[in-house]
Amino acid sequence: MPVQTRSERFTSTAHADFPEVTGREVNWKYTPVAKLGDLIDGELDGSPYEIAYADAAGATVEWLDRTHALVGAAGIPEDRAAANAWTNFEKALHIRLEGDAETLTVVRSTLGGSARAAHTIVSAAKGATGLVVLDSQGDAKLTENVEIVLEDDANVTVVSVQQWDDSALHLASQYARIGHGASLRHIVVSLGGDVVRVNPSAHLAEEGAEAELYGVYFADAGQHLEQQVYVNHDAPHTRSRVTYKGALNGEGAHTVWIGDVLIGRDATGTDTYEQNRNLVLSDGTRADSIPNLEIETGDIEGAGHASATGRFDDEQLFYLQARGIPEDEARRLVVLGFLSEVVQKIGEPVLEARLHEALEDELAAAR
Repeated sequence: MPVQTRSERFTSTAHADFPEVTGREVNWKYTPVAKLGDLIDGELDGSPYEIAYADAAGATVEWLDRTHALVGAAGIPEDRAAANAWTNFEKALHIRLEGDAETLTVVRSTLGGSARAAHTIVSAAKGATGLVVLDSQGDAKLTENVEIVLEDDANVTVVSVQQWDDSALHLASQYARIGHGASLRHIVVSLGGDVVRVNPSAHLAEEGAEAELYGVYFADAGQHLEQQVYVNHDAPHTRSRVTYKGALNGEGAHTVWIGDVLIGRDATGTDTYEQNRNLVLSDGTRADSIPNLEIETGDIEGAGHASATGRFDDEQLFYLQARGIPEDEARRLVVLGFLSEVVQKIGEPVLEARLHEALEDELAAAR
């Protein structure tokens, strides 16, 4: 019997419980699985790894044993690669926010090219506020799970930056559970790597929960960047917004965005909207964009979705060129304006400036 709704997908923390991946499965059919065998089925190093961060008031960082009660509090794997990571990790990296926490940036840049598993938990106490940046750099062959647990009335931003080296392989499942009156802003930035697949899910589990999920990505020649987003409205009077924007340039550049929104039968008064926009800069690229919306109750405030993939807006280019701006510069300004909408949601000036510079470098290489 085929799965009828997104929430009915099989879940397990055990790798052996999932069938072998063939590439024909609904959640793998756009992914280059031939490159990912070590992460899906191989032996993984699940030991703690080197991280770098500066102390921030209201934020603590520690390693937890895998038997800790927080492990699994936000969600559990829906695919074999995530279950492989769960089966093999030894300790979970735990970031805890309390009160009005200062911005905390955790950097990992020395993972290396061996296949590895990881598990990260970001938790926020009742009423806590803060910004957490998970910053990934360097080389990696990584499959991981990230959990975000927001207690009542917490208001937190989590930014996941994938600025890997060109050869990196990265599979990430990110789960968020959002409590009563709590609000999560979740931002995915994918600019580097060979194959990078980040799948965020937000469970609006209690009344008044809110989620804003944003993403920005730039795929160049031969690069595969993928995001499968899931928002589960499971309680009354919840709100969500999903906006992902990307650019593609070069032969074989491939992006995938799948957006699933489920409005459950108890989620009366839901207000939700999701959209994906892709800007194609050259021939030979491919952007797959699939929005899905399931509604199990008619008593909602609003629901909608949109998707668009196309080339430059000639009117915008004409407007800029008519004011004396050369064509190359006009194109650069249009692309930066298109992608910067998401970068500006971060709210951390140093990181925003770094990402703007990285986008500038991507555009320079695209000329």
